[in-house]
Parts: sequence; structure tokens; C-alpha cells
Amino acid sequence: MNETSLVNDSLVAVYSAMFVYALAFIFFTYDLAKRMSEGKQLTAAPADALVSRAGANASAGRSTTALLDRPALPPEVTFKPRRSTAARLGMVFTVMAWILHVGGTVLRGVAAHRVPWANMYEFTLTATAIIIGVFLVMQFWQDLQFLGAYITGFVLVAVAVATTSFYVDVVPLPPALQSYWLVIHVFVASLGTGFYGLGAALSITQLVQARREAKGLRLIPGVPGAQRLETLAYRLIVVGFVFWTFTLIAGSIWAEHAWGRYWGWDTKEVWTFIVWVIFAGYIHARATRGWRGSRSATLAIIGFAAVVFNFTIVNIYFHGLHSYSGL
Repeated sequence: MNETSLVNDSLVAVYSAMFVYALAFIFFTYDLAKRMSEGKQLTAAPADALVSRAGANASAGRSTTALLDRPALPPEVTFKPRRSTAARLGMVFTVMAWILHVGGTVLRGVAAHRVPWANMYEFTLTATAIIIGVFLVMQFWQDLQFLGAYITGFVLVAVAVATTSFYVDVVPLPPALQSYWLVIHVFVASLGTGFYGLGAALSITQLVQARREAKGLRLIPGVPGAQRLETLAYRLIVVGFVFWTFTLIAGSIWAEHAWGRYWGWDTKEVWTFIVWVIFAGYIHARATRGWRGSRSATLAIIGFAAVVFNFTIVNIYFHGLHSYSGL
């Protein structure tokens, strides 16, 4: 097969993956909406019972002060994992889309005769495939199907933007990228991005659950409480931070080989360091300063937003030694 045929096959696989991701997103969104609806119904039932009991006690002349307190949330309703048919279908379509996604990314690399992450289009394909891969692998550790709508929606939008706005033809690598460090540095950065993305998704869900807890509402069925979500997010972000730290170190070594210096205050270098500082502050503040709840979740979300900013805005609008977007 010639290069043009491989590139076309890669695009067909990517567009097919987008279609299947859209199906997965629909099923995950339906499942999440159903969970939210069930949570509201579970909230209304105790409230109705409380009013009835209060009325009965008032008619009997007894105080109703104690009855005004909201009932405790049953653990089996709050934390029990739930695998609905819609969620199962969402997972099936996610796996199918991921296989097509990885296939399209590999074909792009075969057509280019190199690893497929030398420009923004290729890096987006690789990074989003890794995000989905991490999401699927994490299912063996913890049931995270409730994040399916966020993960598939985010990846669908990212790949759609990549194919419409970042796409470039296959071209040879510039001299600075013709190094084995391209494989190591960018792949590890993609792994770090995947774990940061999942951590941010858990932090967003944590804020939603915390708000419901503060209002005395039932939690979303099948979704852990805010404290558990915060713990899960912290663990994933710590793993991502290890990968990101290695990314900084490997990038510095590569920079010395390519340009004769370890650090040059290039815009990309600075923003990569800023991301590292944000997540280092997140880990430090949570471990030593006792940051918990909404503050730590907000900082985690800001950190991932900085990752996205570093990849999009910095690559497109700031020019420097790392200007390899291909646009």
C-alpha cells in the first residue's frame, strides 16, 4: 500500500471512531440523566414521608424539631456501583471506537514511517487514544462508567477539532525532532495528560456531589460521594504528576542534545513548567496544608485547563523553538 492509501485509510478509521464515540456518548449521557432522575426521586420520597410524620406528630401535640433534620443517606444507595444497560452499551461502543481510533493513529504512523505525534493533529490522535485507553484500563481498578459521558464527549470534540482545524499532510520530521527522545518525551507527556484528564473529570464530579451533599440531597445513584471522588482524583493526579515530571526532565535532556542547552525559557517550556507547578502545589497543599473539598478539586481542574491551554493556545499563537504544530 502506498502512502496516500494509508493516509486515506487512517482518515476513514478516525471518522468511523468519531461516529462510534458519538454513539457511546449518547448512551452514557442517557445513563447519567437517568441516574440524576433517580436521585431526585429518592430525594422526594423521604421528604414526603417527613412531612407526613411531622403532621401526625403535630396533631398529637408533640414537638417536630427533631424530625426537621434530614435523614441520613443509606450507604447502599450512595456508593453501590450500578451497571445499567445504557452504560454497558456505552462501554461496548467506547471499546469499538477506541480500536478504530488506535488503528487510524497507527496507520498514520505507518504512512509517515515514524511515530504519529510530530504535529498537533497527530498528537491529538495519540493523546486522546491514550486518555480512552487509561479510562478503559481503570475500569479493572474502579468502576468509572459514570465518567463515560465526560470522557467520550471530550475525546469526540478534541478529535473533531483535530480533523477539521489541525489536519496537515504527512511531511518529513524537522532535524530537531529526528531523535529517539521524540518517542519517549511525547509519549510520556501523553500518558500524563491522560491521567490528568481523568483526575479533572473526577474533580468535576466531586464538585457536583459535594453541592448535593451540602444541600442535603441524595447523591447521584451509582456515583461515589465527594470524599471518595476526591481520593480517586488525587491518586490519578499523583500518577500523572510522575509522568509529567519525567516529561520535564526528558525534555531538558532532549533540548541539550538538539539546541545545546537544558533550559531556554521558550514559551512551551515555561507553560510545561507552569503545569508542573500547579499540580505540585495541588499535591503539596493537599498533603501538608490539609486542602480538601472544593479547593483541591478546583485546583485540579485549573491544572488540566493549563494542560489544554499549553497544547492549544501556546502551540497556535506563541512561536518559538517548539513550534511544531504544522499549521
